[in-house]
Amino acid sequence: MTLPRILVVGEALVDVVPPTVGRPARTLPGGSPANVAVGLARLGIPATLATGLGADEHGRLIGAHLADAGVAVVNCTAGDGPTSVATVSFDASGEPGYDFALSWEIGPVPLPTDAVALHTGSLAAALAPGRSEVDAVMARAGSAGLTVSFDPNIRPALLADQASERTRVERQAAQADLVRASGADLAWLYPGGDPVVIANRWLAGRPALVVVTRGELGCVALTAAGMVTVPARPVRVVDRIGAGDAFTAALLAGLYGAGRLGDGWPAGVELAELAGILTTAATAAALACARPGADPPTAAELNRGLAAPDSGGSR
Repeated sequence: MTLPRILVVGEALVDVVPPTVGRPARTLPGGSPANVAVGLARLGIPATLATGLGADEHGRLIGAHLADAGVAVVNCTAGDGPTSVATVSFDASGEPGYDFALSWEIGPVPLPTDAVALHTGSLAAALAPGRSEVDAVMARAGSAGLTVSFDPNIRPALLADQASERTRVERQAAQADLVRASGADLAWLYPGGDPVVIANRWLAGRPALVVVTRGELGCVALTAAGMVTVPARPVRVVDRIGAGDAFTAALLAGLYGAGRLGDGWPAGVELAELAGILTTAATAAALACARPGADPPTAAELNRGLAAPDSGGSR
């Protein structure tokens, strides 16, 4: 029997990470949508990534990384440009920042006949000309009955003014059934705004679930049935690259395993069930923080982390 799959649409790139104490500089596969696809596949969820890869060394590195994780890849590159690169830096608190050299131009994205959900967002949803195809595939997926998941994953260095980006994000969130945003995303889009108030405003539209992740403060999720808060897992942080993507992958995997995607969306999702799924997602994020680069956990690693809540997120 063929299992249903989750389609992820968005950028795959390499992260150039600077040297740190005891570690040399590294070139690692990354890109928020690609990280989510890898996270899903490592958790046993069939995943397809529609992206753009150049025919270069970086593209081959990413392709091998995705194949090793078991992600099916649809290369929708519309041009012949190089694979995108993000140069990473860290602030005093350890939060990563990115300097990008990329373009985002893709052709039409086919919807797999066995897909139950679409996940997209990040730079793919923000940058022209490719964002027009992201908008189109979100609309097609919604009309076809797929659960549409959206993560704005704001990268200010590449974006227009806040008012324009706020309009864009609100338009795309209104096409989604599930929105996962970080507290940093909302702080940039709505300076001084209350994340819960903002999430409730989005919830008044199409989304049936809005989740705000807040780093060491944990996460808060809102549905029509009420609000759930889940604390962060204690962790010895190596870096925070890809932590939000690991959270998103585990969130989608939990909803998938509970039969809540596609035809099951969002009927019957009780707050207690949602709290359990969010606890698992928070554990996945902690495990990702405990090792360098975007490296989401496997199902076995996540199960061990859940069984040992005082492990600090170590392997």
